[in-house]
Amino acid sequence: MSLLATFSKLALQSSLRQVSCTAISRLQVSPILYAEPLKKKKKLDPQIIKQREDRRKKKLEKQIRRLEKNARQLKPIEELEVPLTLLDERDKRIRKLEPLSEEEIERRARLTKKWATYKHQEKVSDFQAIDRLLQSQNKALNELRKESEELYQEAIQIDMTLLPAKTCGPVATPPIKNYVSPDGDYHKETKKWD
Repeated sequence: MSLLATFSKLALQSSLRQVSCTAISRLQVSPILYAEPLKKKKKLDPQIIKQREDRRKKKLEKQIRRLEKNARQLKPIEELEVPLTLLDERDKRIRKLEPLSEEEIERRARLTKKWATYKHQEKVSDFQAIDRLLQSQNKALNELRKESEELYQEAIQIDMTLLPAKTCGPVATPPIKNYVSPDGDYHKETKKWD
């Protein structure tokens, strides 16, 4: 760094210290640019320029052809591919089931119909029970309103102590004794496709 550049930086720093904050927003500083004569452009042979452009064009065409060729190929979805070991063991894994008899098919159809009828009756009885409860509740509230409007207004208020309800029940799987949970290690196994 030359002496002139160092001196100009020091002068700029000292002048900035004396300028107020509002004046700084109006102050515009640009770095010192050392002038240098422009380099003369070398004249290239037009044949060389044409060769370069041809090479660049061939390279781009090759990339386009490669992309078009790969565009028809879909990326495989690993979850949908059957492992080769299962394909090899296919004969071992296929169950040889005897065809169902007419009586068994009829029995299963009757059982399905009985089950559907049972579930429908269960649903209807649930709706009827809910309707009975709502009717008895409305009847009780109407009787309470006839007795006292203040008690009725108290009865229809929401009980705020019931809202932050906390329940504790069985979970899907019981906890494993002496289980040490992993410390959040993450192994990225995503495959990249070109």
